[in-house]
Amino acid sequence: MRILGLDYGSKTIGVAICDPFGWTAQGIETIERKEENNLVASIARLKEIIEYYKVEKIVLGLPKNMNNTEGERVEKTKQFQNRLLREFNLEVILWDERLSTMGASRALTAADMNARKQKKVIDKMAAVFILQGYLDCH
Repeated sequence: MRILGLDYGSKTIGVAICDPFGWTAQGIETIERKEENNLVASIARLKEIIEYYKVEKIVLGLPKNMNNTEGERVEKTKQFQNRLLREFNLEVILWDERLSTMGASRALTAADMNARKQKKVIDKMAAVFILQGYLDCH
């Protein structure tokens, strides 16, 4: 079963996919968004990815606050979840993404990647951390 992992942000969507056995997550790309509330191009790109990889499920990072409260980003993420459900008719699981970006940044720093290069791939790596966390728990 192929599962798609998403890190949904105000300007980008980090995208990861698992291998066919559901063991490991790999980063695919970062979808750049010009307007936060305009998802037409992002949905079109996700449709291409979903069809290409024959995705059966989506894991969407849920950006809770460190104290487990839900802020504005959580509400926007839930709206995006509903859009994904309508567009693709796939199960969309919300997954706690606290510290995923920090973990991705630490991994990239450990790989000796400078901050400028990290900025280009951090969202994709955060999607990998989100999806890998889900895979490890299941």
